[in-house]
Amino acid sequence: MLKAIIFDCDGVIVDSEPHHLKAFQVVLKAEGIVLTRQEYYEKYLALDDKGLFETILAKHDRPVDNKILKRLILQKMPVYKKLSGEELYLYPGVVDFIKAAQGVYHLAVASGAFRGEIKFALDKGGVRSAFPVIVSAQDVRQGKPHPESFLTALAKLNALLREGSAIEPSECVVIEDSLHGVEAARSAGMRCLAVTSSYPREMLVGKADRVVDDLTELVPKDLEALCQA
Repeated sequence: MLKAIIFDCDGVIVDSEPHHLKAFQVVLKAEGIVLTRQEYYEKYLALDDKGLFETILAKHDRPVDNKILKRLILQKMPVYKKLSGEELYLYPGVVDFIKAAQGVYHLAVASGAFRGEIKFALDKGGVRSAFPVIVSAQDVRQGKPHPESFLTALAKLNALLREGSAIEPSECVVIEDSLHGVEAARSAGMRCLAVTSSYPREMLVGKADRVVDDLTELVPKDLEALCQA
């Protein structure tokens, strides 16, 4: 039985990945590191800021410690904020889908973005009130593909319920766009719907339980079949 739907944010609710890529490129260029679009989408999409900087610095044999990571993250934040403030699109059907699911299923966001970035996106769609639980990069120790963000979201949802009515992982559907996110959802024991906003269908089929181009293709009730499979 489907009881909860957990949304990723970037690539699912808002088309923000190009802004994240540009912000990473600006910061890394100052470090003498080139990050191409192809490399970002093939290797780094869905990593949180810490995870991406940590991985790419190590790849280029650069020193990595918490001080360096914090500096780079703080440099990226205003660049992303400026870009998203100028232009940030919500994906087709996502607002209607969220509003249709609100009050029927328990909803949460679990994203590698920062809390302020997530809230900004939800506010743009007028749907922040639909999500009593938001799990951001600041709330977990390990980013996707580790399942911590989704398991944390579920634990927070369960903390809001009365005793004896806990939601099981198998009663959750995650909506994701990235391969790392799909892997994290499956590792959490949850079902996964993937949208093709970041990867072509053929890369997602066989990994996610269902693949759609966008959320105009279905209504929330359609996800119940995934929990019965």
